[in-house]
Amino acid sequence: MVKEIPIGARGEASETVEFKHTLTAHHPELPLVYSTPDMIRLMETAAFHALQPYCEGDEITVGTSINIQHRAASGIGTHMQATAVLELFDGRFYVLRVSARDDAREIGSGTVGRAVVSMGQFVEKMKNGSR
Repeated sequence: MVKEIPIGARGEASETVEFKHTLTAHHPELPLVYSTPDMIRLMETAAFHALQPYCEGDEITVGTSINIQHRAASGIGTHMQATAVLELFDGRFYVLRVSARDDAREIGSGTVGRAVVSMGQFVEKMKNGSR
């Protein structure tokens, strides 16, 4: 059983924008800027890092919801930093306030939801095609 996770638990993740993180990598006619899906992935990673130290045994956290705004563009070579802070726990789901910054400013923010699951049970359910 997961240890109690204190409100305010914090995690971070960072990366440097490469071509594979850009809209152009997904479609050649799109701009050469950091993609929203990659920003969200970095935010989710920060949220994972905030909660994972409190998991026990084969427990992990998985994403359950996202509510994100992407407000500014960033290019290749830009250092990205995402942070996640636990805001709320409703008995099953954790809600974390997330933000992403580039070298100069905040480029996105919002919330992500996560839940604790047993890795073994999760993999077994996936094999069986059940939810």
